[in-house]
Amino acid sequence: MPLTEKKPLSSNAIKLIAIAAMTVDHIAWAVFPGYPKEFLPLLMHIIGRITCPIMCYCIAEGYHYTRNIRKYTARLFVFALISHFCYIYFSHDFIDWRSFIPFYYGGALNQTSVMWSLAWGLVMLRVAESKKITSGAVRVLLILLICLVSFPSDWSCIASLCVMAFGTNRGELKKQGFWLLFYVALYAVVYFFAIDRVYGILQMGVALSLPVLRLYNGQRGKSPAVNRFMKWFFYLYYPAHQLLIGLLIHA
Repeated sequence: MPLTEKKPLSSNAIKLIAIAAMTVDHIAWAVFPGYPKEFLPLLMHIIGRITCPIMCYCIAEGYHYTRNIRKYTARLFVFALISHFCYIYFSHDFIDWRSFIPFYYGGALNQTSVMWSLAWGLVMLRVAESKKITSGAVRVLLILLICLVSFPSDWSCIASLCVMAFGTNRGELKKQGFWLLFYVALYAVVYFFAIDRVYGILQMGVALSLPVLRLYNGQRGKSPAVNRFMKWFFYLYYPAHQLLIGLLIHA
């Protein structure tokens, strides 16, 4: 579906929706640790499923609009590094400073934040769209390697794959939605059998993001000042709110 100014939501608006949903989700993880089956935490986590697809979508849009792809990529990795420490401290699995060292306590999943997967998703999209890579085999190999590198993060390599899917199918919401649901279904199956059945099914709540994305008009916003503010707000809000919640949890 082509982007159009007649639709009501700018990128600033959908980012704010993602921020609100993310905050609700993270408060739920803090207040209701583990995998509770009560109505309120389940509802809060379902609302939170809206966030990741919008984040992936915005990264793909950023790839399309950025004037300097190298600076954009570097910025994402810098914030992934900053977010790593806040994400780990926010986690109920935090023990001591050694928790900041990936794999130190033997875990394989959720070793860093989703920002790591998003940053690699931008790299994956660059690989998929690159005209310099002429070999299909090389392209597939690089994508698989990126999946391996991003696998230990929150949302694993699924977020990276979704960034690529959104970017390579830009303007075609049906195809974007198909690949979103396909990749997240894989994630949900693993979650269902390896972690928790109810929360595995809950992951498919990402479908709630599609009506939001359908209303996106392809514009940043009308105010240049607001646009400049929003450019940095999400990057700063993500680690800052996790740090605050972490301080409250470990107080």
